Amino acid sequence: MKILLLIISVFVLNIQSNAQSFQYPLTKKIKHIDTYFGTDVNDPYRWLEDDNSEETKQWVLKQNVVTENYLNKIPFRSKVNERLKNLWNFPKASSPFKGGPNYFIYTNNGLQNQFVLNILRGSDQAKPEVFIDPNSLSGDGTVNLSKVAASDDGKYMAYAISRAGSDWEEIYIKNISDGVQLSDKLEWIKFSGISWNVDGFYYSRYDAPDSMSILTGKNKFHKIYYHQAGKHQKYDKLIYEDKSHPLRNFYARVTDNKDYLVISASEGSGGNNLVVQDITKSDAPFITLVSSMNKINRVIDNIGSKFYILTNDSASNYRLVMIDANNIGSGMTNILAESDIVLQEVQCVADLFVAKYMKDATSLLKLYSKSGVFLYDIPLNNLGTVDQLSTSKKDENFYFSLTSFTLPSVIYRFNVKSKLLDVYFKPKIDFNADDYETKETFYKSKDSASIPIFIVHKRGLVMDGKNPTLIYGYGGFNISKTPEFKIEWLVFLENGGVFAMPCLRGGGEYGEKWHAAGTGLKKQNVFDDCIAAAEFLIKENYTSPSRLAVSGRSNGGLLVGAVMTQRPDLFKVALPTVGVMDMLRYHTFTIGWAWKRDYGSSEDELNFRNLLSYSPLHNIKDSKRENIEYPATLVITGDHDDRVVPAHSFKFISTLQEKYNGTNPVMIRVDINSGHASATALGSSKPVSKQIEEQTDIFSFLMYNLGMNIK
Repeated sequence: MKILLLIISVFVLNIQSNAQSFQYPLTKKIKHIDTYFGTDVNDPYRWLEDDNSEETKQWVLKQNVVTENYLNKIPFRSKVNERLKNLWNFPKASSPFKGGPNYFIYTNNGLQNQFVLNILRGSDQAKPEVFIDPNSLSGDGTVNLSKVAASDDGKYMAYAISRAGSDWEEIYIKNISDGVQLSDKLEWIKFSGISWNVDGFYYSRYDAPDSMSILTGKNKFHKIYYHQAGKHQKYDKLIYEDKSHPLRNFYARVTDNKDYLVISASEGSGGNNLVVQDITKSDAPFITLVSSMNKINRVIDNIGSKFYILTNDSASNYRLVMIDANNIGSGMTNILAESDIVLQEVQCVADLFVAKYMKDATSLLKLYSKSGVFLYDIPLNNLGTVDQLSTSKKDENFYFSLTSFTLPSVIYRFNVKSKLLDVYFKPKIDFNADDYETKETFYKSKDSASIPIFIVHKRGLVMDGKNPTLIYGYGGFNISKTPEFKIEWLVFLENGGVFAMPCLRGGGEYGEKWHAAGTGLKKQNVFDDCIAAAEFLIKENYTSPSRLAVSGRSNGGLLVGAVMTQRPDLFKVALPTVGVMDMLRYHTFTIGWAWKRDYGSSEDELNFRNLLSYSPLHNIKDSKRENIEYPATLVITGDHDDRVVPAHSFKFISTLQEKYNGTNPVMIRVDINSGHASATALGSSKPVSKQIEEQTDIFSFLMYNLGMNIK
C-alpha cells in the first residue's frame, strides 16, 4: 500500500442548522490520503487515532459536554436511572465450581460494582465466605476479577484482574487456607488461561509494550510461560514461542490427570492447531495432534494417550472425536458424530460426558457414556439458554444456569446417578415475566435464506405498526445469539417496547456453514439479514421506520454502522457501541489482526474493494447533497478500549457530524476509565455503577427519539 501523507491543519466547525440547532465541537481535519491499489482514500480524522495526545483528550471532553447537555434535557432521564437501579438491585449468584476439596461461587448482593468470589469449604452447601472482593481493590469499582484457578491440592488460588476495562491482566496468588496474599505479581498478560501443575501454573503473555502504545499497539509474539508460586516473574520459564509467526496466540492447559500439557495456537477466530507434551517425562517432545489452523479444535479430556476433541473438522455442526497421540496416523475416530443440530460444548462429569446442543438458537443438554452411547436428556424447565456449565470428573453433581429474555439466570444442580434436578439458586427480581411473551419465528433475507428471529413484548400487543421496536444484532465470529437476560431491555419492554433479536449469518447458530456465510466476501449477507429483519417487522405491522431502532456491540457496532449508512430510511435511532467502524485499518490496532479471517483485510485488492463497499466510516454520504436523513445516533465507546480502539468511534462520529445536516442528533458518549467488555451473567469489567449510567443514557436517548413515554 502506497501512502501519500500531506498534513495540512484545517479546522472545520461542524454546525447543524436545523430546528434543534445542534452545535458540535470544533474538529480539526488534516489532509491525509492513503492509496490502496490505485484508489485514494481520505482519512482527515487520522489524528484522533492518537489516544495519548492532549488534543484528542480535549476533543473527547468537548464531545461529552455536547452529549451530556442533550441528555440532560430528556425529561424522563432520571426516571430511567431510578428504574434501572431498582431492577438491578437483586441478589445474583453463579454456578458453583470445584477447586481442590472446596467449592467457589460468585455472588453480588445487588448493586455491588463487581461480583465477589466466595469459598464454600468442603461442600456446595457450606456457608459462603468472602475470598476475593474486587470491590475493595479500587474506589470506583473499575478493577475487575477476570479469571481464577485453584491448585489441585487446594492450597493456592491464582487470580487475574484487569483495570479500567483493559484486556491487559495481572495475576496474583492467595493461600486458600488462610487467605494470605503471596508476593507474586505477573504482568503484561492478555488472552491467557491459568493452568496449575505441581506448585505453579502455565500462562500466556506478551513482552512489555512501549508506554505510548499500551492501548493501541499491535499485539505480537505471544509466549507461554511457567510460573512457580512464591517466585518473582523474572524467574518464569519460557515454555513455548514461535518467532516465525508473530501474530499467533497460544493457550496452554494441563489435562485433568496431569499427564499432558496441551497447547492451542491460533491466528484469529477461524481455528487452531493442537500440540501436546508428556510432562511426566523430562524434555519430552511436542506431538502435533492437529496441524491445520483452519478448523476449531478443543481438547475435552484424555485417557492415557487418547485425546477427546470437540471439532468442526468435516463437521459444520461439530462432533466429538478421539485422536491417539501414539498413533496420529489413524486419524480421528467419532465418539459423538455430527448431527442436524449444533454441538456447542462437551464436559466431563464423573465418568460421563455432558453435551450441550443448540437447536434453532435454544439449548438442549444430553448425557453420554465415554464411548459415546446416548443415555438420556436432561429436562429443562423452559426454552432458553444454558450457560455456566460447571462440572468435575470427581463429582456426580454438575451445575448450570438457564436464562431467557425475561428471566435472570436460575442455577440448577443435576446428579447424574440419581437423575435428580433441583434449583440451587433462583433470583427474585422486581419484574413480572408472566406479563410478557417471547416467540421465535423466521423471515426471508435478500437471498431467500431463512433467518430465525426472537420477538419479545407485552401480552396483548396491538399490531398497529406504531410500536417502538429495538433490533439487537451481532452476526459474526461464530458467536451465537441465543435468549439472554439484559436488565436494560426490561425498561424498554415495560414501557411498551418490542424487542427483536435476529440470528444473523456470521454467527454460530447453525454451525460453521452459517458462520462462513457471513464472513469475508460474504459479509454483506449479515447486513442484508438485519435489513430484512427490519423490513419484516414493518411488514408484519409491529412497527414503522419512525418507531424502529437498531443496536449492537463490537462486531454488532459494525452491523449498526453498516445498516444505518446503507438503509438510513429504515431506522429512527441507531446505537453503535464499541463498533469496528474503519474496516480499512482495523487490523493495525492491538488484536485487530486476529479478525482477518472473519473480515478479510485491505492488504489485498479483492478484500479491499469489499471492505470499502460497507465500511461505516467510508460510506457516510453528504446528507444535503444526497437528500439523506440519518437516524438519531448515539455512538458509545470507552477511552480504555484496547480491543476495538475508540478511534473507530471517534472518526465515525466526526465524519457523521461533518456530513449530516438534518434534524436528528448525532453524538458520541465516551466513558472514561472504561473498556470494551459487555455485561454477562457474571458482571463485566465495567462496574455496575458505570453500567447503570451508560444504560440510562442509551435508553433515555433511544426512548426519547422513538417518542416514548416512561411510567
